Formats: sequence, C-alpha cells, structure tokens
Amino acid sequence: MHSLCATTPEVAVPGPFTIAIDGPAAAGKGTISRAVAAHFGFAHLDTGLLYRAVGARMLLGQDPAEAALGLTAEDMETGDLRSPEVAQAASRVAVMPEVRDALVDFQRSFARRAGGAVLDGRDIGTVICPRAEAKLFVTASAEVRARRRYEELVASGADVSPEQVLADVRERDARDRDRATAPLKPAADAIEIDTSDMSVEAAVAAAIEAISKRRLG
Repeated sequence: MHSLCATTPEVAVPGPFTIAIDGPAAAGKGTISRAVAAHFGFAHLDTGLLYRAVGARMLLGQDPAEAALGLTAEDMETGDLRSPEVAQAASRVAVMPEVRDALVDFQRSFARRAGGAVLDGRDIGTVICPRAEAKLFVTASAEVRARRRYEELVASGADVSPEQVLADVRERDARDRDRATAPLKPAADAIEIDTSDMSVEAAVAAAIEAISKRRLG
C-alpha cells in the first residue's frame, strides 16, 4: 500500500459522527483513516502517536504515567516517533492501565467533536468509542505487514533485516492481543477489511463504502 487514491471530499456532518478504525501495526489503517477523513471532511486522530509520544518520553527516563498526564501537542511532532525503538516502547506503555486511563478523556473528547472525527488505533471501537457510528477493523497477514514495515524502515535509512522486522511484528501482535487491558480485537459490530491482497485504492474504496452505508443508516 504505497499510493493514495484521490477522493472528492463530502460535506462534513454538522453534529458528531465517530468513525473508529482499529487494527494491528502496518495493516494500512493509518493510510485508510487519513483518506477516509479527507473524503468525509472529518478531523483525524492517529491515537498510536499518543502512545508513541509517551514511549519516547519513557525512553528519555520519564515515568510513563507522568508522561501521559503531561502530554502536549509538541510531543507528537517530534521526528523520531516512527523509529523501531519508539514503536516497541509505545507497545510496552500501552499495556499500562494508568497510561491508558490518562489518555482516554482526550480521545473521547476528540471523537465527539462537531463535524465528525476519525480515530485509528487498537481499542477505539471496543474501549474508547464503543458507541461509534461506524467501526472498521483493518488487518493483514503478519508476513505482508512485516514486508511493508521493512520497506518503510529501509527507505528511512534504518539498518534492519526482514527476519528481524517479522519477529518484531509478531512480538508486538502477541503483546497487543494478550494484554489484560484493552487487548487488540475487532469490535463485535466492526466491518473487517483484510488488506493483504488489496491496493490502497481498493482498501480505501471498501472503507468509504462501508462507512457511507452506516451514515445512510
């Protein structure tokens, strides 16, 4: 999934309309979420950046709970949030109930803003916004996701091997699925989109179609 299809923005709804998009790392949910937000004219929040920012501050020696409580917009704009080290740190802090609790109110407030909102993460449809008007679960095989992540890392200059990236993906999947607090799983009423064999254009089109049906009710 390397390109983004162009869509004609729709007029934003006047009241709250929440789209929850969950899924594992490198499944394409971020790309799909940004395209969906642009199409419908909604605000977008990559909730994974919240945890990456907390993880980055933890790597600098700060207590994760304190980092979550004191998180600022500037913390989510630092240049190293996409590094493998920060990704692993984010996954570690994400299992901490005190960190998740500190970030819940921010996410829920964003989700119910006027004009509509798209949130992507791992527990949006199950924990953060269980009453979201539309829910998607974007997934792909571990091998496909590892290949995508490997290509991204190599393009950014990282010195990694395909085997290392696949091991990291599987380790993170297990940690996200097995954590006691807000484990990664699709909401019962989420529409699943498997992007393993889909182009960006096809995945975005499938997401927009599913959401449009929910909007029309």
